[in-house]
Amino acid sequence: MYFTRSQLAEDMCEALQGSNLFNDAPNGLFLAAPRRTGKSTFLQADLKPALERRGVAVVYVDLWAAPQRDPGELIAEAIGRALRTHLGPIAKAAKASGLESISIAGALKIDTSKIGRPEGATLTDALRTLHELAKAPVALLVDEAQHSLTSEAGESAMTALKSARDQLNRPGLVNLMLVMSGSDRDKLLRLVNANAAPFYGSSIKHLPLLGDDFVAHLAALIENQRSDLKPVDQALLTQAFQTLGHRPQFFIDTLGEALSPFGSGEAKRFESLVVELALQRLEQDRQQMESDYLALRPVEQAVIWRMLEQGPRFRPYDAEALRFYSDKTGTPITRAMAQKAMEALRNRQPSMVWKSARGEYAIDDAAMHQWYQQRVAAGAWPPVGAQLDWSEE
Repeated sequence: MYFTRSQLAEDMCEALQGSNLFNDAPNGLFLAAPRRTGKSTFLQADLKPALERRGVAVVYVDLWAAPQRDPGELIAEAIGRALRTHLGPIAKAAKASGLESISIAGALKIDTSKIGRPEGATLTDALRTLHELAKAPVALLVDEAQHSLTSEAGESAMTALKSARDQLNRPGLVNLMLVMSGSDRDKLLRLVNANAAPFYGSSIKHLPLLGDDFVAHLAALIENQRSDLKPVDQALLTQAFQTLGHRPQFFIDTLGEALSPFGSGEAKRFESLVVELALQRLEQDRQQMESDYLALRPVEQAVIWRMLEQGPRFRPYDAEALRFYSDKTGTPITRAMAQKAMEALRNRQPSMVWKSARGEYAIDDAAMHQWYQQRVAAGAWPPVGAQLDWSEE
């Protein structure tokens, strides 16, 4: 049921290879798209194959695939796996004999298990070697790239990739293409928008969301299987898809529920039911956020409130923030108390707060910002409900 976006992938390939004038993609393509809107699937099922058809050696790594692992290690391991693949029989023979260190062309000796470490080859050396072995340009696709900022090794890896780009590329010759995607634009911006940022000066692009053509594709599938439903009202389905935030899996699940023979049995067109179910799902998401917020201790609520209100300007422990926490809780809040609340929020499962290696904080789920803004616009902030009694804590 996958809906391919081949033209978008081809356009990106052209940009990455420098075929389009006045674009900065050869220096790095930074793509932002909300969670569950098809970003990772597009990178793996559309962009990666499109680059490979052009003869590019592609390395893909998802930094959220193992969030407990250091992102710097994940990047190095992905490059190491690609090297072993291109080494082929040499790598297999080395592994069979218990060796990880491989001499390449009699000159460079690379231990593929130590790439990026102080005692191992640099990322630049590894990428240059991959380029030479593949006899082709290399593209590194880093999904959820903002997660790299949560560790010093991850930050170092990003700086090393920028250096590798500068060393391998020349005017009119792109040997290393970098694609960094993220589900939170504000966090991804930290890679490009400060003097100390690894890719300072680059810009963030929004990955186009699935739209009318995706809905039309699904409508055609429904009509092929259920001729009794022709013609499908695509306008209503589009409304439901937009309500669900352009999230394809949620939309497909909703369609399945509406078309199920075990449904409500009400005499109504299925498109109307899809819209109702989408609205119900949206309300459930809002209620879950409200429930999560109300389950927090008062000082934790105040910290989240401040983070939502301040956005990128948030500073957790300055005098103004401490006054805010004290005002909202009705209790003097010290720096130590605020720090304890912040750690509690970070340690929740799932975590509510993201922290970079530089000590920057942000709301982990970017969808909370939209929920907050909607409630503020409706005059319904802060949420009010049954509060848990923390007096014995």
